[in-house]
Amino acid sequence: MDQFFTKEFSGGPFVLFSPQHLVVIILLVMVNLSFLYIRKIPDPAFQRIFRKRFRVTLAILLLANESLWHIWNLVTGQWTIKTMLPLHLCSVFVFLSAYMLLTGNYRVYEFAYFLGIGGALQPILTPYLGIYAFPHFRFFQVFLSHGGIVTAAVYFTLVEGYRPTWKSLGKTILYMNVYMGAVGLINMLIDSNYLFIAHKPETASLIDVLGPWPWYLLALEGIGLVLFTLLYIPFAVRDIFSRKVVPGEAA
Repeated sequence: MDQFFTKEFSGGPFVLFSPQHLVVIILLVMVNLSFLYIRKIPDPAFQRIFRKRFRVTLAILLLANESLWHIWNLVTGQWTIKTMLPLHLCSVFVFLSAYMLLTGNYRVYEFAYFLGIGGALQPILTPYLGIYAFPHFRFFQVFLSHGGIVTAAVYFTLVEGYRPTWKSLGKTILYMNVYMGAVGLINMLIDSNYLFIAHKPETASLIDVLGPWPWYLLALEGIGLVLFTLLYIPFAVRDIFSRKVVPGEAA
């Protein structure tokens, strides 16, 4: 148990696509695929109870996990205003996803579908955990946080029947750029690097292959646009074949 929360973990470094990593990915895939079965269960009482309990439970897990993350950094002397403010995309969507789960807010869903799924998939597939492999707290914290964000958006899509629109995609791109501008100003004021706008991460990452600053920011914009478009394709294809008016278009 001492090793679970320690700053100097001696259980071995995290290895990308190791058995422990693959097990987590498989479990997340299975949980999200299970929604395809759950949504078809005809019992109204089951649907009502499951939906309420699932949404509340996942919201509590996301918020508790994020709180423990801040507490751990405080206790180990790593919490600073330059690194721990909830300004990174996934930190923001921990709180937005919890709010969406508790309220069913569609406008939050529009952003959660594109930015939540698109932003959290990369840390799930290629997390940087350094020395913190299973069973350290950091290992669980990263996958619960990012996995919960993805699962919340997928749940609302498959079980609650929410869906994004072309307008949702446009709003996501617009507001994300506005948010980046605001965070860029904060970075200048406190000499931080939230959203990695000021410079590349100190540790190795996929950003390293996207060119120098500021060109890698434009490359990230392009990757984001492609990813958002890919996420929307299933709905675009369904609309083409159904040729029906999109229910959420006027939202």
